[in-house]
Parts: sequence; structure tokens; C-alpha cells
Amino acid sequence: MNLKPRQPLWLMLLLLLHWPALLQAAEPLPSWRDGAARSAILSFVEQVTSQGSKQFVPAEQRIAVFDNDGTLWSEQPAYFQLLFAFDEIKRMAPEHPEWKDQQPFKAVLENDQKTLAAGGMDSLLKIVGATHTGISTETFIGRAKAWLAKARHPKSGKPYSEMIYQPMHELLDYLRSQDFKTYIVSGGDTAFMRAFAEEVYGIPPEQVIGSSFITAYQVVDGKPQVLRTAKIAHNDDGPGKPESIDAIIGRRPILAFGNSDGDLQMLQWTAAGDGPRFMGLVHHTDAAREWAYDRDSKVGRLDKALDEAKRQDWTIVDMAADWARVFPFEATSK
Repeated sequence: MNLKPRQPLWLMLLLLLHWPALLQAAEPLPSWRDGAARSAILSFVEQVTSQGSKQFVPAEQRIAVFDNDGTLWSEQPAYFQLLFAFDEIKRMAPEHPEWKDQQPFKAVLENDQKTLAAGGMDSLLKIVGATHTGISTETFIGRAKAWLAKARHPKSGKPYSEMIYQPMHELLDYLRSQDFKTYIVSGGDTAFMRAFAEEVYGIPPEQVIGSSFITAYQVVDGKPQVLRTAKIAHNDDGPGKPESIDAIIGRRPILAFGNSDGDLQMLQWTAAGDGPRFMGLVHHTDAAREWAYDRDSKVGRLDKALDEAKRQDWTIVDMAADWARVFPFEATSK
């Protein structure tokens, strides 16, 4: 009697070790709860990637764009790039003793939030100018990476690179597995986001689009470098987003995700194209695991875009209801 040989022990161990990954591959978006948002995403991707489908989109046209702050990672209690700038002022202070008596630097050094708030945008621009310009792009990215390596979020105590949304990270991976090309299109500084985007999101530098400063080529001590000047080249917020998509990507996206009024024009631009389109908004409704805010928030205000999403039947992701897990360091909840 011929008996089939048993599976080798090493093969069984290999299967056990990789079983979680195999399950995730079999079931996309595991941190998303079953519901309208998850179903809408899966249905859209299936339609545009299935050969023979009337909605089929060739791989080269599968462009997906994502805002960063509040869409891919948290933006509370303040935009992380701004917190970086504050920390840079404190780090640089010994080289600038005059800052002890100059606003808004004095307010940063003394943690005077009231004075900073009163200074408005002018104060923030001075802080950003002092910490983001007058240096080469390489130097700036190096400083951003050094900060990300040691800085911790004031609420969670976790590195800022871990304050990413696990469900959105899964969405990026899922789209790429279906031959989508994923881009970041954000109001944040391009170089700041390039300091972490590839490692954290798997999005390479050339697919990161943000606000930028006018740069100047120069040679210092025989070494060529690109200097970041204090003049703003492009504000990648609001209408600046479709403008930069048109100029840099050259294709209208078929999928766009945002979370605030600053993303409205990007979503409208995506929706206005021919063929199948997906527009999504992350709605921050979870005060327990993250924050709950929308129309009255000074950070990531979601008002006009929320109304437009409801009128146009775009997909609104309710963070509290649609996500079984918010951050990667959290346990999955039912």
C-alpha cells in the first residue's frame, strides 16, 4: 500500500510563521470594519482593475493621491511639521541669543502659547523661515530625520512616525498591489515629508508633492548644493493641490483622499474627470482613540468639504465606526 508522505516539518513551520500575512493577503484592509466605506473602496478597486469590466482602467492611469496631515497620520494637537519647527527653535537658540528678547522666538522658548496664537500667521512664517530656509535641502532633510528619530508625540509618547493611521497604510499597500501609483499631495513642506514618506508609507521622494520654497544652486567649499531660500515657490493647499497635480503628475487621479477643506479642490478635480472616480474623506469622530473635530477646528477644519461630500455622495470614513484600529501600536477592537 502506497501512503502519501507527510509534509516536511519545515514546511509546516513556515506556514505557521507566515499565516498572519497569508490571512491579510486573502482579506484586504483588515483594520477596516465591514461597512459602507470599506465596501465602496473594494468595489471601486475591483471595477477598475478587472479585465473585461466596463469600468476597467489601464494600470498607467491608476493614479491615487492622498493628503498627509490628518489623512495618513495624525495632525493633533498641532501639525507635526510645526512642532518640529518649535523644537528646532529651541535647539538653535544657543546660536541666537537675541531670540530671548525677540518675538515670536521668545514665545517659543518660553512655551507661551497665548502670545504665539496672537501672533497668527506672521509669527508662524517667521518661525518656519528661521528653521526651514537658509540651508541646503540635504541639511534640512537631515535635521528632519534627526528630529523624527528622537521626538515623541505629547499625548501617546510614541514616535511621530508611529502616529500613522493603520487603515490608511493598509489602503496604500492594497492599492499598490493592484497596480495603483500612490502620491502624497499635501500642504506640508515637500522636503519635510520626503524625510520619512518612503520608510513610513512606501512612497518614494519623487511621488511626494507639497509646498516648496524657491531654491538656488550654489557651490560651497567646492561642493554643489541646493539652497532653500525664504521665498515661497508654491503653497500646496486648496487650489494649489490640483495645480501641482496637473504640473507634476500630468494625469488626473482616479482616486483621492483627504480630510479637510484644504483638500476640497483636489477632490473636486478628481471627481471632474471622465470614467470611474473615488473621492474619500477621513472624518475625525473618535475622541477616545484619536480626536473628534471638524467644522470648528483650527487644525484640519472640515466644513465645506464635508458638505460637498454629502451632496456629491463621496465616501466619508467615520473613524470611530469604520476603523477597528487607528494606530499600528493599538490592538484591534470589534
